[in-house]
Amino acid sequence: MQAKYISYKETNAFSSAVLDYIGGKPELHSFYSYTPDFNGFAEAIEKRRYQGDREILTRVLHHKYASTAHSPLVEANINLLANNRTFTITTGHQLNIFTGPLYFIYKIVTAINLAKDLKNRFPDYDFVPVYWMATEDHDFEEINHVKVEDKMLTWNKQASGATGRLSTSDMEEVLVAYKGYLGISENGLKLAGITDQAYEGHEQLSDATRALVNALFGKYGLVCIDADEPALKQQFAEIAYRDITGENSFKYISESNSALENLGYKPQVNPREINFFYMTDGLRERIIKEGEVYKVMNSEISFSAGELHKEVNTHPERFSPNVVMRPMYQEVILPNIAYIGGGAEVTYWLQLKANFDHYGIDFPVLMLRNSAQIIDKRTESRMHILGISHKDIFNDTDTLKNEWVKAHVPLQLVLEDEQRAISAIFEQIKLSAYKIDKTLSDTADAAKTKTLKLIGTLEKKMLRAEKRKHVTSLAQIENLKTRLFPSGVLQERVLNIAPMYVLYGDDFIAALITSFKPLDHEFTVLFA
Repeated sequence: MQAKYISYKETNAFSSAVLDYIGGKPELHSFYSYTPDFNGFAEAIEKRRYQGDREILTRVLHHKYASTAHSPLVEANINLLANNRTFTITTGHQLNIFTGPLYFIYKIVTAINLAKDLKNRFPDYDFVPVYWMATEDHDFEEINHVKVEDKMLTWNKQASGATGRLSTSDMEEVLVAYKGYLGISENGLKLAGITDQAYEGHEQLSDATRALVNALFGKYGLVCIDADEPALKQQFAEIAYRDITGENSFKYISESNSALENLGYKPQVNPREINFFYMTDGLRERIIKEGEVYKVMNSEISFSAGELHKEVNTHPERFSPNVVMRPMYQEVILPNIAYIGGGAEVTYWLQLKANFDHYGIDFPVLMLRNSAQIIDKRTESRMHILGISHKDIFNDTDTLKNEWVKAHVPLQLVLEDEQRAISAIFEQIKLSAYKIDKTLSDTADAAKTKTLKLIGTLEKKMLRAEKRKHVTSLAQIENLKTRLFPSGVLQERVLNIAPMYVLYGDDFIAALITSFKPLDHEFTVLFA
């Protein structure tokens, strides 16, 4: 595959907060600790003070991987985490079935490539790419479906509690449908075998997801972590108790949100007074405070402050952080140096730094994941015929059509020269009128504005009339946009890896590994 690169701004798909962050806008400096470049990483390496327990971390990982066949490189990377000169490069996502949208894949490739880049730049240290599995998330409706080209496949199930603990025993119908799409080509059969082994060979969704991700990325040394584990939660227990009873995250994140809003940015998440759930098998419900009692919503469970402290320390695994506290849990238990997220994640991490500072937890280097647009040969050929470049495709459909008409018809449809000439004539009229009566200047300006508006309207009518003569080419432009931007958004937000894997097999991921450059902060366009 051939890669070309454009700025994120040129895609018209990223928020001002993200663009300003990667652009280094000074107003945002107080919302993060280190710049997303080699200088920022050098500073982060120097200052990082890991407060977790490496022995516990490696023991838990070895235990979790005991039921998953994994590569020697994964084993070596887990062992490296016992060394205090090893850092993790982490990305995270929900347990979407069959990996969900393509950006799931792109996040992981970014982590793998960033780890390699940092090892080359800082050879005295080791960097392990990590996929944080959001096993405690309970929003089943967000993970139970996948779009394969124009067909939506759904895992129909009555689900409650943490998704990582869900049984995969009733996935046969959606698994058969997915394999049916993959077909009988060599690549299709290979991916079908991988998904079969993952979902039919493991009882829980967390283990199945680890097996699937490991099959795709294990040879690159990626380590998957499931933090739904008492030994890991114990390291976070005191912070959990302090935050539930002190409501500190609510205070500091709310203040950050207000500061960001004053700068013109829209916060992605809003904290609650208590940002933890109580979790057991089949149950993950918010903790709220009523008077002096801490209650678990939609249950009969409640605690006094003293009982809560005992419960947190005795059963830390029952206390699950929500979206605003999960990042801090991650940074407590991992020797993390960078977190890689999508645009929305980058924005919400900017909301969190003040709370990190309050608890004395190091804030990682915040990295925007790589994004990509895949253009197959047929689509590339159509773009060439239409005269549309890899940058042009990110314009909206009407703009593409207008530009095509202007570039491909013999008539002069853009009346800029005429408008300039009319403006010049009216300036002369205005001067003459001024000499007669100073008050006539405004009348001359109004006449000019009205005339230019009429010319602009005529230009639009000429353009519409010309479009009617080129219905076929303009329809091809519409089809091109629909193919490249399903549902009107970047294909990575909708499409699954399946069609790419069927066409290219392992070469697809290999091409991403070759093309993604995390520290260049550019959007990747891949011609397949």
